[in-house]
Amino acid sequence: MNISLSKIPPSLGSGLSATAIDKPALVGSYQIFKGNEHNPLLAPRGVWKYQNYLMVSDTGQNRVFIWNQIPSDTYANPDIVLGQIEQSDTGRNAGSTVSASTLQYPSGIWTDGTKLIIADAWNHRVLIWHSFPTKNGQAADVVIGQPNFEQNEPNIRGIGSTPSAQSLNWPYGVFSDGTHLWICDTGNRRILFYNSIPTENFAAASKVIGKPSFTERDYENYEPIWPYSLRVSSNGVLAITDTQFYRTLIWHHWKDAFTKTADVIIGQPDFDSNGMNQFSLAPKQDSMSWTYDSFFYKNGIFVADTGNSRLLWFENIPSSNAPEADNLLGHYDFNTGSENTQTRFGTDTQLYWPFSICVDGEKLVLADTGNHRLIIYDIL
Repeated sequence: MNISLSKIPPSLGSGLSATAIDKPALVGSYQIFKGNEHNPLLAPRGVWKYQNYLMVSDTGQNRVFIWNQIPSDTYANPDIVLGQIEQSDTGRNAGSTVSASTLQYPSGIWTDGTKLIIADAWNHRVLIWHSFPTKNGQAADVVIGQPNFEQNEPNIRGIGSTPSAQSLNWPYGVFSDGTHLWICDTGNRRILFYNSIPTENFAAASKVIGKPSFTERDYENYEPIWPYSLRVSSNGVLAITDTQFYRTLIWHHWKDAFTKTADVIIGQPDFDSNGMNQFSLAPKQDSMSWTYDSFFYKNGIFVADTGNSRLLWFENIPSSNAPEADNLLGHYDFNTGSENTQTRFGTDTQLYWPFSICVDGEKLVLADTGNHRLIIYDIL
């Protein structure tokens, strides 16, 4: 499907001001993908594309799908399923107890085609495969956040326990640059940083972002309050989506995050502000609601403004707080915020709570979570 300025499906956008189309299109052709035809995606909350690989956290069904080639049709059987032995099974921890081969509410994914890292959020751990999986239900090689593969309590000892450099509580996001590893330890309101991707179970983090120490539980408004996703650009810019305060925090150099507050706030004018859409009844060009992900592309950044069912595009990394987006996907204008807002055209041209973004080459893959599908765009 080719997109022109004169006839633009709302999910694709065109680049819009608050009142009129005045920007060129962001994307050209696109593809709707729903997974396995006989057991399709249910609320996918994580997506990753690397070269020909496509990976999806089928979060609502406690499994991760892997396609060795990008599917060309609306439905395609996966090549590998992790978290379940059978493709059709969906139970938490495969309907049994937690192990090295089970998942419970998987979310963030990262791979370089060899190593694979998955945030196994409700098991309060991160799983690592040091060789890319080749069979269904393949056991992970390493577990982070738990002393072994058979335990899954938050912070090891359960709710209310003090965190440590080795523990996790609802880790939703993972990211690596191929050497270092970052984990969004969301329930502990912090990010754990590892100098290298761990090769042994229960590895301790090297540093922490968002807290003065590994055991601190209180939080301040200038810290990531509910960090859900983290990305680092090829030139070292760091972005943390801070869901609870409806903002994305930007550091121009990732190493600065250990010792200083964010350089820029997307979505809010300052650290003291925390209103959904800046306490407005409708979204604006500079506001957000329940943001869950971001991804760098060229000199700019996409931000998943999930609660407003849209993606915001900033052509350059912002240099000041509450910047106005240059473009968007999902609505005809910046003042519309409801999901599937143009349903009279059918849901194929709508977004409903987009959670996860991955940009690889000239492809943008979006987990359109509320519509239980992926959208694979060609970026212009």
